[in-house]
Amino acid sequence: MKHFTRAGSALGAALAASLAVISPGALAAVSITTSHDGGNPARPIYTIDTDAGLVFKVRGYDNGVSTQSAGDISSLVYQGVQFQDQSRGSQLNSGADFLYKGVSAVAVKAELVDAEGVATPASIENGGVVRGEDYVKITLISDNLAGGVLTHYYLVKKGQPHIHMGTHFTAEPDTLNLVRYIVRVPIAALPNGGSAGTPGGLSADGYWPGDLRGSNGAIEASDVFGFAATDARHGQSRSKHYSNMRLKDWHYFGGTGNKVGLWMLRGNNEGNSGGPFYRSLLTQITASNNELTYIVNYGEAQTEPFRFNILNSYTLMFTDGAPPVVPDTGWFDKLDLVGYVAPQARGAVTVAGLEGRKPGIAYSVGFANTHAQYWADADGETGAFSSVGMLPGDYTMSIFKNELAVATRQVSVAANAEKSLGPITLADDPDDTPALWRIGSWDGTPAEFLNGDKLTTMHPSDVRMAPWVLPDYRIGQADPASGFAAYQWKDVNGAISIRFTLRRGQTRPLTLRIGTTTEMGGARPQVKVNGWTSAVPPATPKTTRNLTVGTYRGINRLYRYDIPARELLVGENVVTISPVSGTAGLRFLSPGIAYDALDLIATPQ
Repeated sequence: MKHFTRAGSALGAALAASLAVISPGALAAVSITTSHDGGNPARPIYTIDTDAGLVFKVRGYDNGVSTQSAGDISSLVYQGVQFQDQSRGSQLNSGADFLYKGVSAVAVKAELVDAEGVATPASIENGGVVRGEDYVKITLISDNLAGGVLTHYYLVKKGQPHIHMGTHFTAEPDTLNLVRYIVRVPIAALPNGGSAGTPGGLSADGYWPGDLRGSNGAIEASDVFGFAATDARHGQSRSKHYSNMRLKDWHYFGGTGNKVGLWMLRGNNEGNSGGPFYRSLLTQITASNNELTYIVNYGEAQTEPFRFNILNSYTLMFTDGAPPVVPDTGWFDKLDLVGYVAPQARGAVTVAGLEGRKPGIAYSVGFANTHAQYWADADGETGAFSSVGMLPGDYTMSIFKNELAVATRQVSVAANAEKSLGPITLADDPDDTPALWRIGSWDGTPAEFLNGDKLTTMHPSDVRMAPWVLPDYRIGQADPASGFAAYQWKDVNGAISIRFTLRRGQTRPLTLRIGTTTEMGGARPQVKVNGWTSAVPPATPKTTRNLTVGTYRGINRLYRYDIPARELLVGENVVTISPVSGTAGLRFLSPGIAYDALDLIATPQ
């Protein structure tokens, strides 16, 4: 606290007198203004002025419809322009009252917090204002009858046009079985998507994959769209699902308008599920709205259970159109946030290098346990890497060659400590086994196969895709990029044949290996070699849509088929692969698989 001397007290009094004639709104401060909708004290709305050109409102009551729920952002004005759809809120899931089954009451609390962590509640009077020099904290709480509690925060630091958010839940919201935050912006205020190289960013063809403007109806479910026969884009597809990007490859997404950019910046994503290569929708542009969807966790194409009891942080940021810069969040420790863990209570893992790497391929590492997930990229020269800011605990550490795990270790992380490990030898790379022939590369993706470069940004029926039905693949003559399909469906290209030649002395017991990255409808490959048919592999767990919504990312599986020597011929042999499943489906929704690689090796002794 500052103290004036006796001589300075007169100056202080004069200053106070001069300030008294200045209107309160002219004072630089962060503020919360309470208003009663319709004059009803039971219907509060909190208006937050960030003192940075951003003024937004949070609804403190349920307006009777899920699109206008308690805890929604109902107004988002930046530099005098409204960036919030006034007919719908920006909100969690489909509204906080629709998070858990049987919940209709949601609590919303608004308060100022000073630099010492002392909180001052918002006024309860209509038109009442509280002002401060530091922070605003809005807390939304929704719970269910079984004890699950979701807490969501809107956090503001004075002088920044940012809305920091944090979402913590003790049980998965069970109406939609996911957690997301959707920002709904009028299209006139934000007509453009992001730049190339960002999620949902501009494609090489000059369009945004999630831009539905001009489309004329769904071609799959209610979320994949096509164009009329009279449109030059007829046969092409668009969907919010095609705005995805591998989690490890993006830090922000959003859009631009007239001298403005609106971005969603992710935190470390430690509370998500699916690991560093997980893909899910992020943006959607319609005739009325530009929607930004931050996924905390998502029910589609998941590879592991959801994580709870983590404070998932992310930030909605305004700029002049430039990409966002990561803001400081060290002040979060002043705000008494449920689940917040300060940097000094976290640990790190450092590895000196990776031995046995293949040249020209990117390697990364993932850490996972039931509570949290992290990842880091390995240095391109040495393979060394570090993962910092980790919650204490025991983790499975997986080393990935692109997206294929080629080594695993167990590591323990302690608070305020760094775990240092020596070089790790990569001993589980299928490429290290000599093969008579190999189709594709063992890297955990179908990118090198036919249509592999289009899988994440368009529907398999899109006219820009090459035909899925192909002639037999001839070893030594065909090329994977043009001769072997990245995906195979039971009702589309249900039989894929590979022709290869064996010389005398090669008709010994051989093993066909097939790698897949995911499957649809419980599909798994069954093979026929000449007159011999393999057993049907065990069924895989049923999954949601994946192959048609922009992701090949599931669980990498390696199938082995031991072929008896007596079934092999000197000369030409034919392998036929068919997906089998007890699940029905038509065309691109029939049981299917995504390929990683295939090879023929000597049967291990």
